Amino acid sequence: MKKATRSIFFHSSPRHSHHHHGHRRRSPSPSSSPSPAPPVYTFSATMMEENVSDAEEIITKWDPQGSSYAKITSLFHESREEARRFLRAVADLRRAMHFFVADSHVASTALLVRAQTLMQAAMRRLQKEFHQILCVSRHCLDPESSVSSSPTRSSHSLNSSSSLSDLEEEETRASPGSIGEVDCASAVAVADLRVIAECMVSSGYGKECVKVYKLVRRSIVDEGVYKLGFEKPSLVHVQKFDWDVLDVRIRSWLAASKAAVRTLFSGERALCDQVFAFSSSISESCFAEIAMEPAMQLLRFPELVASKKKTTPERIFRILDMYDCISELWPDLESTFSFQSTAAVRSQAASSLTKLGEAVRSSLVEFESAMQRDSSKAAVPGGGLHPLSRYVMNYVTFLADYSSALEDIYADYPLETPNPLPESFFDAIAPTSAPSSPSSRGGETPLLMSPVSARVGWLILGLLCKLDIRAELYREAALAYLFLTNNLRYVVRKVRSSSGLLELLGEEWVARHEARARGYASSYERLAWDNVLAAIPLDTAVVAKMDVQAAGERMRRFNEAFEKAYRAQAGWAVADGRIREELKLSIARKLIPAYRPFYERCRLLLRGEMVSPAAVRFAPEDLENYISDLFYGGGTGSSVSSTTNSSVSGGSSHGSCR
Repeated sequence: MKKATRSIFFHSSPRHSHHHHGHRRRSPSPSSSPSPAPPVYTFSATMMEENVSDAEEIITKWDPQGSSYAKITSLFHESREEARRFLRAVADLRRAMHFFVADSHVASTALLVRAQTLMQAAMRRLQKEFHQILCVSRHCLDPESSVSSSPTRSSHSLNSSSSLSDLEEEETRASPGSIGEVDCASAVAVADLRVIAECMVSSGYGKECVKVYKLVRRSIVDEGVYKLGFEKPSLVHVQKFDWDVLDVRIRSWLAASKAAVRTLFSGERALCDQVFAFSSSISESCFAEIAMEPAMQLLRFPELVASKKKTTPERIFRILDMYDCISELWPDLESTFSFQSTAAVRSQAASSLTKLGEAVRSSLVEFESAMQRDSSKAAVPGGGLHPLSRYVMNYVTFLADYSSALEDIYADYPLETPNPLPESFFDAIAPTSAPSSPSSRGGETPLLMSPVSARVGWLILGLLCKLDIRAELYREAALAYLFLTNNLRYVVRKVRSSSGLLELLGEEWVARHEARARGYASSYERLAWDNVLAAIPLDTAVVAKMDVQAAGERMRRFNEAFEKAYRAQAGWAVADGRIREELKLSIARKLIPAYRPFYERCRLLLRGEMVSPAAVRFAPEDLENYISDLFYGGGTGSSVSSTTNSSVSGGSSHGSCR
């Protein structure tokens, strides 16, 4: 150890030396002036000298440089009673040195040198004990132990007697009968560290104590972060990582960050506060040096990921995961890194949030652009679901799960569109309870619309516009409307089934788009089946007056119209089972009741007449069966026109159409 600068003795010895030499200069000669007076030993001085002598015995015994036994044996582990005696001896020695320095008349240089030598030996022992306890007891000084067993933080003065009583109280509290074994060991280890630290600091050896503490605990924290699965990458590495590799790193970071902030760093802060409870400045200094750099590295990783240049819109969700994680940890970061000296950690967290937010906004812009750039020219077979519908709706459904993060990210970024949107767009979307952003021109969202609601609504509107364009690829207008029905009903179903989307867009939005989908379905039915319905005379008076010739002609026209409609639609598809059944039921309700009286009249008139046996080809039940086969996709419809075995008697021909 270094001498002089930290000891009371060496701070005071120049004063003593100056006094001595000054006295000699005032003596012109030995014959004219008395010799210097020897030190005056008062009762107090005698007691202090005895304190030095008493301290010498136990300090010398445990001097690591004094014997092999002292070098390899732990004082605090070997005998806690002796450890208490040792600390008392150091306190007595320190008081003696204070006493002698305060009144140099009663002290000799030899006595002070002796006391200083003993103090250095005592500090060597305590430094060794401090290091040994930190290393040997690390299993019970881990964050879980230090948090669970931490006593209420208190302010202790640098007072040896209070430290010793604290040690005794801690031992009593830490009896195995009162708490668990690990908590017991943790409480004892923390109490030992605290009294040693307080003793060393009050003796002028705080620098050595703090150096040992920082060195040991920093290595433990670094190891803890590594064991949590986080490895510090550089920006160059992140830019070069394949996404699969980076995705694994992000998932590891998500798990590691919560454990590191809430357990590792928080526990380290608690341990610093306990060990250095007598000095908040020392506690702050230790914690800052131990935890700040690992925390900065951990919190910088999201910023590096956000800066990655080559990315795709789908990766926005990992970025949002990291944004959510830091936002969730923010109160813990503010609490654990509350010191001014650790403000850089909070700044890094804020910087990462900013960069992640920028990356999210950039990804959404890219997603919208990719959707607009989609230029597929092939019509979806059978008017089924377009892949773009699935892609966009799955994307926005996942986005809705991050609505809280998106509200923060877009708080100062209201939706701006090239042209003012129709009022119906805003009216349909659920308003927020409070204004979210100012509206100064027509292209911005209105006051009461959430920025996220507006943006999600805008993305879906973009999808619907693309679907309108894709519908033009179909030559049959009825199929185009079936395509729009399929896709809009899918969009509405996704919104209704997602609590996040439903909350963002609202019931009114759903109701409006359901009504629009019903309109598409009605247009499909009208275009696909009106010719069939037109072949059926709906006026009962006309039906009753039909003769054989008119009945035969009417039935022929109906057969042709139905065959044509069925053949055209045999390959059409409706993916959603509920919508499929609704459409078939709607068609059957319009067609079958109108057809039944017409069928009965024709069957009656044409029975026994010299007409084709297939003139009355379809019984009402046959129509129901054919209709029930619609919307599964993949059919050819040619079997209807080749059916010839229906009879006037009303036998079903459906089986032969298979």
